[in-house]
Amino acid sequence: MESWITEIMEQFGYFGIFFLIAVENLFPPIPSEIILTLGGFMTTYTSLSVTGVVIAATLGSVIGAVILYGVGRILEVRRLEIIVEKYGRILRLKKEDIHKANDWFTKYGVWAVFLCRLVPLIRSLISIPAGATKMNFSSFLILTTLGSLIWNVVLVNVGAAVGASWETIVHYMDIYSNIVYALLALIVVVGAAVFLKKRFKKQ
Repeated sequence: MESWITEIMEQFGYFGIFFLIAVENLFPPIPSEIILTLGGFMTTYTSLSVTGVVIAATLGSVIGAVILYGVGRILEVRRLEIIVEKYGRILRLKKEDIHKANDWFTKYGVWAVFLCRLVPLIRSLISIPAGATKMNFSSFLILTTLGSLIWNVVLVNVGAAVGASWETIVHYMDIYSNIVYALLALIVVVGAAVFLKKRFKKQ
């Protein structure tokens, strides 16, 4: 995958970076860490600049996030209620659970959108609940842009600073990502256990 990413970036420059980051937002398994640190490294031996790479990457991040926000708007709470009505017994969910989640995101969504842009995997997926809860689009756009900008500035500058050793940074980012994935898995397991325990008590 690295060779494919490198080829696109070397051939298309800023547009290649924009395209790859936009796709990375839609398909999280594509590592933005590689794109951004490699983009930073490329500023040391091509005509690309750190500022240009950051702008291209941030625009790509925002476009990808807006598309996922739109997906969330299509899903919306009412559609989720219909899904729960059909399959709720299997999933052990009720419409009230959907509303609780919706209320939580409505209350804390502003911080969630901003902070989650700095967390691998969920940095992209957070746009879906933002759309589903109909978060104010202007607020979503501003917070997504700020969070993405911070992420991009850090990794691009690190890539430019370490030069040919950019792959070392990717290695450490992989460790960071794996820790985050492990914590997310733990949270899901604990949350599911607590949720099921409450359900069984009510029966």
